[in-house]
Amino acid sequence: MRILFLGDIIGKPGRQAVKRLLPALRKRYNPALVIANGENSAGGFGITEDVYAELIGEGVDVITSGNHIWDRKEVLNFIDNADRLLRPLNYPEGSPGTGVRVFRKDDVEIAVVNLCGRAFMENIDCPFRAASRCLDGLGEKSPVIIVDMHAETTSEKIAMGWYLDGRVSAVIGTHTHVQTSDERILPKGTAYITDAGMTGPVDSVIGMKKELVIKRFLTQMPVRFEVATGRLELQGVVLEIEPSTGKATHIERIKEEV
Repeated sequence: MRILFLGDIIGKPGRQAVKRLLPALRKRYNPALVIANGENSAGGFGITEDVYAELIGEGVDVITSGNHIWDRKEVLNFIDNADRLLRPLNYPEGSPGTGVRVFRKDDVEIAVVNLCGRAFMENIDCPFRAASRCLDGLGEKSPVIIVDMHAETTSEKIAMGWYLDGRVSAVIGTHTHVQTSDERILPKGTAYITDAGMTGPVDSVIGMKKELVIKRFLTQMPVRFEVATGRLELQGVVLEIEPSTGKATHIERIKEEV
């Protein structure tokens, strides 16, 4: 079984990259499930109902998110009914939406879990303990479990990979928008990468117009960031998983230019 995971989609340019490239990737890899982090897919910050529907219409099966999930307040109006959208599992009890969903593909149940780190981010519930409780609840129902670990620091993401090794099929890092080259299969069968990268404009600073970000660093004054334009890439990973055991057998980085 193959699963395709797309790094953070950045605004309209990122959505254009999905539209242009995802059909060929589906044909090439024939994935059972396409997962994409979409927390920056609406103007670079948050997600709207229209953008959610657009991405699903372009062939994304599941949309994960992270600390920017609440940036567009309208998400509160539809997240409870959006059955393919996840917010981080470890937001406090009572938060709208859900952090885990189970999908049935080719007679195999695939669970997708969304976590958010705490280092240099919001002081939310512990992602490690939240993950453990979630996995206890899933039991043996879903042997294939994909985790999006949305976090700032490499150490927190790597720690989560080791913590969940052998308990999930893959731990895929998101949030920093820079694809790392440390993809591997951990000893107990969990595929891991610190960051899947981003889908959007690459001649930028993590998707934003570089001159605006440089101005912020030079002046330390507030600057309104805008999504960059220009050359586009779709970045992510392809996973190969043994469906009967949930063990990963291969992880491959992808970087496709429009």
